Amino acid sequence: MSGVRPEPDRESSGSVFPRLEPRLSSVQKPIQYVGGELNSTVKEWDCAPEGPTVRWALMYPDAYEVGLPNQGVQILYEVLNERDWILAERTYSVWQDMEAVMREDGIPQFTVDGHRPVRDFDVFGISFSTELGYTNMLNALDLAGIALHAVDRGDDDPIVLAGGHAAFNPEPIATFLDAAVLGDGEEVVLAISEVVREWKQERQRPGGSAVTRDELLRRLAVTGNVYVPKFYDVAYAADGTIEAVVPNRPGIPYRVTKHTLMDLDAWPYPAKPLVPLAETVHERFSVEIFRGCTRGCRFCQAGMITRPVRERSIETIGAMVENGIRKSGFEEVGLLSLSSADHTEIAEVAKGLADRYEGSNVSLSLPSTRVDAFNINLANEFSRNGRRSGLTFAPEGGSERLRKVINKMVTEEDLIRTVAAAYSHGWRQVKLYFMCGLPTETDADVLQIADLAKKVIAKGREVSGRNDIRCTVSIGGFVPKPHTPFQWAAQLDHETTDARLKKLRDAVRDDKRYGRAIGFRYHDGKPGTIEGLLSRGDRRVAAVIEQVWRDGGRFDGWSEHFSYDRWAESCATALAGTGVDLDWYTTRERDYDEVLPWDHLDSGLDKDWLWADWEDAIDPTSETEVEDCRWTPCYDCGVCPEMNTEIQIGPTGRSLLPLAVV
Repeated sequence: MSGVRPEPDRESSGSVFPRLEPRLSSVQKPIQYVGGELNSTVKEWDCAPEGPTVRWALMYPDAYEVGLPNQGVQILYEVLNERDWILAERTYSVWQDMEAVMREDGIPQFTVDGHRPVRDFDVFGISFSTELGYTNMLNALDLAGIALHAVDRGDDDPIVLAGGHAAFNPEPIATFLDAAVLGDGEEVVLAISEVVREWKQERQRPGGSAVTRDELLRRLAVTGNVYVPKFYDVAYAADGTIEAVVPNRPGIPYRVTKHTLMDLDAWPYPAKPLVPLAETVHERFSVEIFRGCTRGCRFCQAGMITRPVRERSIETIGAMVENGIRKSGFEEVGLLSLSSADHTEIAEVAKGLADRYEGSNVSLSLPSTRVDAFNINLANEFSRNGRRSGLTFAPEGGSERLRKVINKMVTEEDLIRTVAAAYSHGWRQVKLYFMCGLPTETDADVLQIADLAKKVIAKGREVSGRNDIRCTVSIGGFVPKPHTPFQWAAQLDHETTDARLKKLRDAVRDDKRYGRAIGFRYHDGKPGTIEGLLSRGDRRVAAVIEQVWRDGGRFDGWSEHFSYDRWAESCATALAGTGVDLDWYTTRERDYDEVLPWDHLDSGLDKDWLWADWEDAIDPTSETEVEDCRWTPCYDCGVCPEMNTEIQIGPTGRSLLPLAVV
């Protein structure tokens, strides 16, 4: 496939749209491939006023309906396009019917903005929030005409760059990546763009062809902030574990550090939210009210890798909400974070926004709320405009013993008291989220979920005087994640997971007094097993991913497309002769001395602190509770001194000013 740079306008040889348009009627939901959304950006191909243009193709490796609302990609898209010398466009995974059309007609992976071939960009940035998107990345690379293996790429190929939470262990896809970035992306994408621009300028000078793609990757790697897998060698011991991960050339750092964006008020994005043309999974304007979490839940990778907590001020939140509604026309606003009710001024934010938009069509929402952070006044403010949806709480563990293991110190009394307040104030529906397969878990722990749900219904009926009370129990399988205290844990096998969940389902349904009032939602344990393989895998797992993709694996995050048998068979084939297998990566507990695949990637967390927390978790005599360092003394996780950061929280003492006109 040609690497010739396309001309600026849509009708030029650079746009694939003239070939794509006649075939759109033959695929489902063709609107998702058209582009032109409100607030989208299409720039001239050579948009820089002087010097070379740096061009990014940004991908969320899932379908348009999932990818377009992704806030991470939207923010980077906007940050990059604000610079007059950078062009950024978006691309998403194509469904199988469109893939067939593209392969039949020779249409490459394209962006939805300018419909330009992805291969013609300088950087192909892929944001992974889940590891089950890896096969979609391979499909996009293949459709784009980019060599799957980084070692096979030439100077005219884009830099394939991974980011997002899954990039904190990119080793299973290291074979396919040129580089990976850990942590917040807003500043680092601009720093990378500067390095690429300088490299392109040198390439344009006489003799510039000697400044190779490898030299660009070296310049990125020596910063210590961009991980380039090819510059690190991995040695394996006889027992299959990793012996060492070491740089293979001078100047390459032994550890790569994550990026942390300080002062979120200075980065109020997205300021021009994209409005989808087709139905998407989230149709609302979302404001991230703070980043990071220090509640210390031992299973939670998102909370561990995003430390420290950095709040947006009440004034910035108010301005972002007003601007976002005006620019997008969305009528629902989500105030997002890992635990939104923990914002130091959440009561003032909620009241201020409810006052501002009372009587309008604008509604406010919070994601799932911690039981110990919820209060009825807050809930009333968020439902003041008449939209009273269900409330979601996440106790996570079925028994109080298990909640102590995961450091989620919520008692049964706390939960019953919270739902009683909700039901007595008019709510009829409560959703409770739990996990199955947590360390030290037994059947009895899981069966206590049924007891808890029945008590919730009983209390709801008592305080409301009604029988139409509902409680939905939603259960996900626990997957051990890198950079958490549970990174050493053995994952529960899917057979035991499914057996426990069947016992729980039967315990709920067999009680005629409550069975009809309790909804029960869960997925079987097999997808979690594969997620576990990909979460804690090393470079040998790349062969498995590639085999799955070659056997037709796509959209593995979708239950209707996921095939456990395909993954299991690919593991057996691709890992043959390595001395390791699927169980070795998943159901095996690790020791402190084992070199983990991600040990050379620095999230700021002290490994000794993580290990001590893991030991506290599995010690039945331990009464240690890791408290939140926002409100208690520092407990030495290591992030602030290691990353030269600090907690940034209120209260500011300021108020949200009303708008003159809504």
